[in-house]
Amino acid sequence: MTHYHLAVLGGDGIGPEVTNEAVRVLQAIGARYGHTFATQTALVGQAAIDQEGTALSDATLALCAQSDAILFGAVGGATAQLTGGAKPEDAILGLRKALELFANLRPVTVMPALIDATAFKPERLHGVDLVVVRELTGGLYFGRPSEIRAEAEGTVAIDTMLYTEAEIERVVRFACTLARQRRRKVTSVDKANVLSCSRLWRQVAERVAQEFPDVALHHMLVDSCAMALIRQPADFDVIVTENMFGDILTDEASMLAGSLGLLPSASLGTRTTAHGRFGLYEPIHGSAPDIAGLGQANPLAAILSAALLLRHSLGLPDEATAIEAAVAATVAEGVRTPDIATPTSTVVTTHAMGDAVLARIADSLPSPR
Repeated sequence: MTHYHLAVLGGDGIGPEVTNEAVRVLQAIGARYGHTFATQTALVGQAAIDQEGTALSDATLALCAQSDAILFGAVGGATAQLTGGAKPEDAILGLRKALELFANLRPVTVMPALIDATAFKPERLHGVDLVVVRELTGGLYFGRPSEIRAEAEGTVAIDTMLYTEAEIERVVRFACTLARQRRRKVTSVDKANVLSCSRLWRQVAERVAQEFPDVALHHMLVDSCAMALIRQPADFDVIVTENMFGDILTDEASMLAGSLGLLPSASLGTRTTAHGRFGLYEPIHGSAPDIAGLGQANPLAAILSAALLLRHSLGLPDEATAIEAAVAATVAEGVRTPDIATPTSTVVTTHAMGDAVLARIADSLPSPR
């Protein structure tokens, strides 16, 4: 029996609800395949600010650094501070920076059962299978100065977009390596016609791509990419882009799948453990405080994030595939949370959706090894 240690940071709003379902699924997989997942929870975000005075305590950061991987929910909430002081988002930004999690993988696929549940014409969705690789440690979210200040002409605000050659190089190399395992196409997204950071991005991407002669590199401006994701999404394989562009484009791409509640993510860095590449795994949606505690949140993105955790950080691809197959089977049977419901589907609560996935795991898995 193999033992793994996971830090579980539910966070705020619906974060704990969806993360709890992901943990239940992991425990079921562990029981079936002969693994032990030891989980330790900690506060982050607004919940941590309220009880510990900071969005990410030193103790929580130490717990994460000592774990094999992190399962994360969401941060933010109706009471979050918008100006001054600690902010819930400091937790996730701090984790990414402190643990050097520089590459955020956001896979986007379309389940056949949900094609008619999206806002798109079905013919546009056939064959959609893309991954966005978002750079996580640079750009506007970390540049300094970033402030609102009073000047003679009135109040002004400033944010700084900063990228180094090394930051661009490592994430583009990561994307090209990933593309070699897929369809060998990389689209590098920037705004090189306006931004100096994007011009450097394009120069470095061109140079790194020379290391991968078997991978086709294509450049696209971010506004053109936003349009192409709607017009011909199946054309994309791997998209690599900077921090803010990746944040926005993946929320758009989630509509291809049908809901933010369906998209998982993996934030990976350079550190490895005895089992695989260390990472943080979270659904791409936010804390949704308006539906927190109502049992309406979709836990599938969190459950699919647990599958990514098994695949990338623990080296358990069969177990990851088992979770993904159980999710697909559950959705195909018409079991839905409100965000992906259709007139003919069975609408269930967050916990009941977790139950349905667990039932599919029990029904479909082979005998234990």
